[in-house]
Amino acid sequence: MDASGEKPANASAKEEVLKQADGFKAEANKLFQGKKYEDAIRLYTSAIELHESAVYFANRSFAHLRLENFGFALEDASKSISLDKKYIKAYYRRASAYMSLGKFKQALRDFEAVKKAKPSDKDAQSKYAACSKIVKQKAFERAIASEDTHAKPMSETVNLEAISIESSYDGPRIPDEGVTASFMEGLIQAFKDQKRLHKKYVYQILLEVKKIFQSLPSLVDVTVEKDNKFTVCGDIHGQYFDLCNIFHKNGLPSVDNPYLFNGDFVDRGSWSVEVILILFGYKVLYPNKFHLIRGNHETDNMNQMYGFEGEVKHKYDGKTMDFFSEVFNWLPLSYCINKKVLVMHGGLCQEDGISLDQMRKIDRDRQPPEAGPMCDMLWSDPQLAEGRGASKRGVSCQFGPDITQKFCQDNGLDYIIRSHEVKDGGYDVQHNGRCITIFSAPNYCDQMGNKGAYITLRPETDLKPEFTQFEAVQHPPMEPMKYANSFMRSPGLF
Repeated sequence: MDASGEKPANASAKEEVLKQADGFKAEANKLFQGKKYEDAIRLYTSAIELHESAVYFANRSFAHLRLENFGFALEDASKSISLDKKYIKAYYRRASAYMSLGKFKQALRDFEAVKKAKPSDKDAQSKYAACSKIVKQKAFERAIASEDTHAKPMSETVNLEAISIESSYDGPRIPDEGVTASFMEGLIQAFKDQKRLHKKYVYQILLEVKKIFQSLPSLVDVTVEKDNKFTVCGDIHGQYFDLCNIFHKNGLPSVDNPYLFNGDFVDRGSWSVEVILILFGYKVLYPNKFHLIRGNHETDNMNQMYGFEGEVKHKYDGKTMDFFSEVFNWLPLSYCINKKVLVMHGGLCQEDGISLDQMRKIDRDRQPPEAGPMCDMLWSDPQLAEGRGASKRGVSCQFGPDITQKFCQDNGLDYIIRSHEVKDGGYDVQHNGRCITIFSAPNYCDQMGNKGAYITLRPETDLKPEFTQFEAVQHPPMEPMKYANSFMRSPGLF
């Protein structure tokens, strides 16, 4: 204050700016509580533009975590820590981002910092212990893997005849002639009734579907004949009852009703086993009319963190999980429809000049590398800006409308379809109509409130996409992420 007792004009102006920034933060917090995470991010950004606060960055990091923008979450949490090294929530946020990216040692360092800052805090102690357990488990798995390099894959050791079926088993049975339409309809109902398929039949499906996938290139060309339709679905994420709703609305798969499911069949939702067995079963039944593409969640690291591995071990055992992992490695990475529409889970590559023929020849029988075309096709995302940008997920890149346009022109395509991102309406059209995102898991994780959608393509309309939206349906009382790593279910982290 000056001699008159009044605040200087510049001090009053600063207070007004801080008040306005806090107002943006308060509104953003309300949006966050209402699960409007993108809107919350915009208002947190408005607050940051007025005043760079550790709290604002940490809050925006939390919203990015909810949208699975782990790269952006990591950046914001790190910025928050640089502004206030004593702000504990920022360490929690950064550790969560590191965990989601599979960087467990870095996460452990952040939890160690929290533990030192709050030595009597039981929550800090438990999270440090949980993360430390994961780091030790990973080290043990690497040691075992290095000693077991010559182990035969499950498909070469399974003896179906040696697996007996208990007299008490009352679930579906694959007939002698193999998977039939009648068997699949019975399996759908059995799963609705919360029954399980016997492991012998699970292994039979896995053996047969692996042979089919092995016969395919990494990019599969498919032709939709005149007067036929072709349905493209996005992420399902273990939401079995929503998958059944798609079949109810659009018809069961058949020779005359082909489908393409674009990755992320499993994880997060608590009926991932049921989802993948239905999808694999239909692939066996209609190998040329039912199509599956690998997503970033058909991988070991994601399955270990987000629930599929835990679910398989709960419903079957560890060897069954090894078998699923083996089969996932053979899933194709993309499809090209009528030489006009390219479908892949993530998106376009960081490198220019990648051709469809190069995509066909990708060596995919492995866990995805941290960079390169295979990684990009599973992980990349579109952006509004021209060119390429850093990935909001911390993996691969983002690609702009000019990248999409050039890729389509170079390869004679009309547009691309990808999935990988939750959308409020179940789909999004970007890049002047050349990049379409389709997402088929409504009310994702029972919390996002989004619609699901699928695409219908018809040759007579020159493959112009027709979108069908749908709401989530009720399911038995089972929380999402039930089988996920215990750390991923920690309240307040994700």
